[in-house]
Amino acid sequence: MTATIEHNTQPAANATPDQGAVQWHALSEDELAHKLDTDAGHGLSNEEAARRFRQHGPNAIRETPPRALWRILLDQFMDFMILVLIAAAIISGVIGDLKDTIAIVVIVLLNAVIGFIQEVRAERAMAALKKMAASSALVLRQGSRHVLAASEIVPGDVVLLEAGNLVPADLRLIGTAQLRIDEAILTGEATTIEKSDAPLTAAALPLGDRFNMAFKGSTVTYGRGTGIAVGTGMETELGKIAELLDTGEELRTPLQKRLASFGRRLGIAVLAICAIIFTAGILRGESLMQMFLTAISLAVAAIPEALPAVVTISLALGARKMVRQNALIRRLPAVETLGSVTYICSDKTGTLTQNKMRVEEIYAAGEQITSWSHLPEHEPWPTLCASLALCNDANLDDHQQLTGDPTETALFVCASDAGYDKHTLEMKYPRVSEMPFDSERKRMTTIHSNKEAFIAYTKGAPESVVAACVSTLSAQGSTPIDRDSILEAAEEMAARGLRVLAVATRAWPQLPDAASGSESGAAIESELVFVGLVGMMDPPRAEAEESVRLCRSAGITPVMITGDHAATALAIARQLGIADENDTAVTGTMLAAMDDEEFSRRVGHIRVYARVDPVQKIRIVQALQARGEFVAMTGDGVNDAPALKRADIGVAMGKGGTDVAREASSLVLLDDNFATIVRAVREGRRIFDNIRKFIRFAMTGNSAEIWVIFLAPLLGMPIPLLPIHILWINLLTDGLPGLALAAEPSEKGIMQRPPRPPQESIFSHGMWQHIVWFGLVIAAVSLFAQAWTLHTGSGHWQTMVFTVLTLSQMAHVMAIRSERESLFRQGLRSNLLLLGAVALTFALQMATIYIPFLNPIFNTHPLTLQELGFCLALALLVFFAVETEKFLVRRGLLYA
Repeated sequence: MTATIEHNTQPAANATPDQGAVQWHALSEDELAHKLDTDAGHGLSNEEAARRFRQHGPNAIRETPPRALWRILLDQFMDFMILVLIAAAIISGVIGDLKDTIAIVVIVLLNAVIGFIQEVRAERAMAALKKMAASSALVLRQGSRHVLAASEIVPGDVVLLEAGNLVPADLRLIGTAQLRIDEAILTGEATTIEKSDAPLTAAALPLGDRFNMAFKGSTVTYGRGTGIAVGTGMETELGKIAELLDTGEELRTPLQKRLASFGRRLGIAVLAICAIIFTAGILRGESLMQMFLTAISLAVAAIPEALPAVVTISLALGARKMVRQNALIRRLPAVETLGSVTYICSDKTGTLTQNKMRVEEIYAAGEQITSWSHLPEHEPWPTLCASLALCNDANLDDHQQLTGDPTETALFVCASDAGYDKHTLEMKYPRVSEMPFDSERKRMTTIHSNKEAFIAYTKGAPESVVAACVSTLSAQGSTPIDRDSILEAAEEMAARGLRVLAVATRAWPQLPDAASGSESGAAIESELVFVGLVGMMDPPRAEAEESVRLCRSAGITPVMITGDHAATALAIARQLGIADENDTAVTGTMLAAMDDEEFSRRVGHIRVYARVDPVQKIRIVQALQARGEFVAMTGDGVNDAPALKRADIGVAMGKGGTDVAREASSLVLLDDNFATIVRAVREGRRIFDNIRKFIRFAMTGNSAEIWVIFLAPLLGMPIPLLPIHILWINLLTDGLPGLALAAEPSEKGIMQRPPRPPQESIFSHGMWQHIVWFGLVIAAVSLFAQAWTLHTGSGHWQTMVFTVLTLSQMAHVMAIRSERESLFRQGLRSNLLLLGAVALTFALQMATIYIPFLNPIFNTHPLTLQELGFCLALALLVFFAVETEKFLVRRGLLYA
């Protein structure tokens, strides 16, 4: 159903302001209440809520009416190449060749069904987005709490949040109690965000830094909060993404563009050639009906009707192979598009990294270490490891799986690796009190009993914890603290992309009472003893660095686009080889300050983007596409969906991704791994190579048939082929051998060559020259066979031409399995399907010659052993001619 948003033509005098025109996060609570004309302690009246509902409409994602199924199906038959094939099917039926008619109809229908299924799937993205909206919400109206349908929320409503809730609208928070929200669907970062209600001074902030906002579709993971609705329906951040998805145009793949151009040119060329041959034959005095049938047969033969089948089968086989490599193709043409990719814009978390925080460095007693399996037994190391284990809410569940916040699980593992088991320590030092982390203190403290006394462990932001310390723990006990050197060490660790926490401790002779005036929370977290610094990072995947290197060798530029902080992103990018020491990260704020002209100049040199929003991701993609680049974009959140749809290849995460991202994408990574994209690019290149090989094979053979018919009369010889010969050759050569080329393995060095320029013709790199010259070569050996047999007086001249033309094309298909490498190096066994197809084609051709009841049907005569040997020898000339061409190509003497 489409949600209709109703707008009054005459809004009330006290109508609420435009929801999207105000920087809500920068307003104080009083300014907010005044702006929205609401009472934070009482809520809206029912009458005012009803009026605003009429003005703003339901708090729902608007959907555009989906295309009718019949329209999607009809569109599958609108491609020019498909229309040419339909015309060929009709002509084949008229001249009585029902086999070709049936074959073409089956191919066209198969192509249409596959395209129809893919487009129906693509229509689901908006429906998946709508499912992410909350169904109900707790709202304050007229001073009382009411559970309402989320769609009834209006701007100015006071909404109450609890752990487990989906946020029902965009809210400006006015009260929080240890509120944490998971905004991964909007920011792409898996860590939960600690929320506060204080106004933020900066007007332009990325979503991930608006700590006093809660956004529609995100999830409350901890604590409670109260907020005022400032955005509903399509005016929410989720709604804006839906609008971007709705307006995003569907891009055609390079192969679709190339084949459409090829189909148009081929159709015109075929009609012109057939008209010339028909006219020339009539002028020579040939039978009108005979020339009409010959011209029509040539028209059918010249069109490679197996091309859509070869393309579809190549793509389907490639998609099947990719699934085994953890890449699920959602749009079949995307398989080939991967081979054209020049830029891969990749998310960081989970794709280039392991999506699992890990302790990388520890600083204590002036010493920096990166290994803690054999730590010294003297202080501060035992206290440091005990604090990492005890001042920690991560735990093992019943299945011995680690659960908890990513930061705390990293500290848990670090302590465990150092030999400090949390469960054992808790038995010895049970937790008796705690002060949870909050965004104002930026610290967390737990208090434990050690029988005789109590000990407090504190961890948090270095600037917060170090300021509360009065001494440092060392092997000699407590020593004077050097705050500057500690903070300097913390800054150096942060500059390397690490998330840094400081750890401190304090002993108490008796349990401190945080509720008493003398021992408030601030008192408990004072006079601390500094223990150490811990630096954590979501480490790169082991295979990511090699994959980046492979991208570069293949002429593909990897770019990181992340919601994480710039320093962290740049550190990982440098570690992987995406960025070098001279590169800097461009943040969303910096990008917003650039005009289009400046950005278009710089976009080719930027390797790392941090803290960007959905519109900016689309801007990055469009700027690269404007430079002629073909862009693959990865993502997992709702915020990524518009850019995934706009990119030439949208790549969604299968493990951690949202349904919205998957529905908007062309490719889904089942293992969320950057290396899988690189493997998919290799497969895309192989598929395009094989489609080119089929076109090279089919068009060379078809042009040879046209040359034979055209040149024979000019050389004073009768037309050598009957319509049935043309159609039979066409059926044999465009059939199994052509389809078997789809199984050809990848060429050597396929990932050491640059991507194909998107505007490059499918006939580039010497292909059209090959088609012309070897069409003439095959025609020449066929006409030589005709001339020789006519000269010797043999009555088998027509059968000889028929056989030489068929066998020459089989020799040709074996030779063009590689554009450069010799068949003698490839070996016959590297494509057994093609070998079998050639053997079957040879057997069928022999059947038309040597099976008596087929002779009158094909107007053939049994050849002598010498005549058959002569035909085979002429076919082998074609094979060795192609091998010579490849030798010259390898030496750089041809098509350089």
